[in-house]
Amino acid sequence: MTWKRTHNCGELTAKDTGEEIVLNGWVATRRDLGGVIFIDLRDRHGITQIVFNETDKELHKKAEQLRTEYVIGIKGVVDRRDEENINPEIKTGDIEIVVDELIIYSEAETTPFEIKEDIETGEEIRLRYRYLDLRRPDLQRNMILRSDFYQTVRSFYHDNDFVEVETPVLMKSTPEGARDYLVPSRVNPGRFFALPQSPQTYKQLLMVSGFDRYFQIVKCFRDEDLRADRQPEFTQIDVEMSFVDEEAIMSSTEQLMQKLMKETVNEEIEGSFKRMTYDEAMTTYGTDKPDTRFGLEFADFSELVKDSEFNIFSSTVEKGGAVLGITVPDQGDMGRGAIDRLTERVQDETGAGGLIYIKLNEDDGVKCSVGKFLKEETVEAMVEKAEAEMGDLVLILAGPSPDVYKQMGKLRLMMGEDHNLINKDEFNFLWVTDFPLVEWSREDQRYHALHHPFTSPHEEDVDKLDDDPTSVRSRAYDLVLNGYEIGGGSIRIHNRDLQSRMFKLLGIDEEEAEDRFGFLLEAFKYGAPPHGGIALGVDRIIMILAGGTSLRDVIAFPKNQKAQSTMDNSPDHVDQEQLDELHIRLKRGVEVE
Repeated sequence: MTWKRTHNCGELTAKDTGEEIVLNGWVATRRDLGGVIFIDLRDRHGITQIVFNETDKELHKKAEQLRTEYVIGIKGVVDRRDEENINPEIKTGDIEIVVDELIIYSEAETTPFEIKEDIETGEEIRLRYRYLDLRRPDLQRNMILRSDFYQTVRSFYHDNDFVEVETPVLMKSTPEGARDYLVPSRVNPGRFFALPQSPQTYKQLLMVSGFDRYFQIVKCFRDEDLRADRQPEFTQIDVEMSFVDEEAIMSSTEQLMQKLMKETVNEEIEGSFKRMTYDEAMTTYGTDKPDTRFGLEFADFSELVKDSEFNIFSSTVEKGGAVLGITVPDQGDMGRGAIDRLTERVQDETGAGGLIYIKLNEDDGVKCSVGKFLKEETVEAMVEKAEAEMGDLVLILAGPSPDVYKQMGKLRLMMGEDHNLINKDEFNFLWVTDFPLVEWSREDQRYHALHHPFTSPHEEDVDKLDDDPTSVRSRAYDLVLNGYEIGGGSIRIHNRDLQSRMFKLLGIDEEEAEDRFGFLLEAFKYGAPPHGGIALGVDRIIMILAGGTSLRDVIAFPKNQKAQSTMDNSPDHVDQEQLDELHIRLKRGVEVE
């Protein structure tokens, strides 16, 4: 028998005093004070204190059986707590339930970790017992936030005349930049489906089909090395629009994000988001996803030191490298030992060859670690360029481009974290635009698309495709939030000839292009509208909104760093019969268990 609850465990207050109620939930804590047993009863809505008095001997004896995580139902009466016993930390803290009846639905063994917030249990054990981990209030809040997020997304796009269309999960393997997850076809021996890295080609085909405003919340899959903000299966908000330019897509996305921020975390984000070109981002912050919640923009000293007697500076500039600095406020009195430790850390974590500094403090004045090799006026000019004031510390790196920019970008983030320069309560959105269309791969000795092969170049740069492809700017844009890339998109190529030209630049010959993308090129023959879109990373956005640092805390059943689920032991071995049906033979040394 199951009692139907009248309320959840997070809603009763003093106004309900005297009401007869039914609650169901889990035993969170148990306190036996002899004549009285107190239980904190928990469900996903909250906690309510329930009380078993010794006046009902039989009920009290039954309550003595209760242990943590037992699943129970109770009937009782809402009673107001005495003033000194009120718990202001929870919504139900001013009442308790005097229990009249108790039913034990399920007993529970001792759990491998406590079901509460802020536990120190290692992630592996939490993932092994994920169904228990998901009982914890902080993870439940994340899942509810995710649910609210989905509802807001669908409401926004429905109200703006978008059509939600599901695209296939079993598709053709196409080069997207990462390894595909392959699925063998039993009925087509020797052939494979791929799980989509994105629905890119399908959403372009939907534009050809006349669905001028499409979206879906879609699962995507990439077989790549994992990290805290990457999972093998992830979720995107996928959007495509016809007869639009960059402004229309960016404006629509800004409106969505403003609605999401307001309706999920009650944050007002007003006005258009800041914009920055790729070149500006790289030369100012050393990354194409800069965290702009704090300063420490780069000062470029290259012109000031190109003729200096300090060979590391002058030779670096002569070879086309750069000498860069950042000003760390109020750190001008940093001791030699601390700077030595910082130098070692910078070398280990960024790959920089060394760290040079200028300290400004009242005791020593302006002191440069390589001052004996530089003219005094050069050091003064560097301080002026860095906009450093007395009490500040200027940190300097020299090296080849673009490596030194990336190294300084890592050092900037390091200083932001170490010296509490980042406002963790701020949400700072940024568009990065005008990415290079392609980049040269030394390893593969060919060009790679920086975004994907369907990204359109700027019209005025098309003539450079043959002679100077790395200078061609794409009509691509990334949305950055607090230093994370949370979305990326572009205006697409909709002209068959330009698309074929792009394939050729990427080393994809006509035969391969026809084999992999022939269906898309064929579709372009029949009238393709100008179109573009964006994909937003749901997991990453929710991780930021939830104040987390790992995607695994906002996905119900995530994989670990080895792309495994230790809870259900997947991926797992299959038997030989299944392999035979799929016409698959394992390599020698790989065993079937």
